[in-house]
Amino acid sequence: MSYRLGPPSGRLLIRTSRAGLGRRAGHDLTIEATRWSGGATVVGGAPEESSVSVTVETDSLEVREGSGGLKPLTDGDRADIKRLLAGEGLLHTAAHPVITFRSTRVIGTPQSFEITGDLTIKGRTHPVTVHGSGDPDGTLRGWASVTQSAWGIKPYTAFLGALKLADEVRVEFEVTALEPAPGPGQG
Repeated sequence: MSYRLGPPSGRLLIRTSRAGLGRRAGHDLTIEATRWSGGATVVGGAPEESSVSVTVETDSLEVREGSGGLKPLTDGDRADIKRLLAGEGLLHTAAHPVITFRSTRVIGTPQSFEITGDLTIKGRTHPVTVHGSGDPDGTLRGWASVTQSAWGIKPYTAFLGALKLADEVRVEFEVTALEPAPGPGQG
């Protein structure tokens, strides 16, 4: 069975954390990809024949939350962070408009699964493993750890390096309803 993935029944979040001596001054961020799409082919009883692919538009990342820090995150801060994300040092969205994930291996059951695949960011591809689980109500949730520097992303620093984002970020997904993909000739 093939399914379509993406908003509004799916959410894709990136969670950052702080490191360094000045970490109390910064914020742990929750960033949401607002434009992404994908597909999943699920072969019951044969997970190794299942597959997943996802494409995220890099300019669709929006700061949803900033926790911690000495002062609350402002709208101006959110705009500054979005501008930094788009810049050459981070995602360089003008040259790299999408991030892609293509599975190479699926194991487990709908209740507990792992999807290994190729994640491409800024033209660099590295393997990533997504850990996931399904609830009895059909909600799928999961996460993967991504080390930014492996894809040529220099984690943000401030105050002469005293405040910096940790190199590792956590990517999380939640799909509340699997929408069947249109068959050939439909859609």
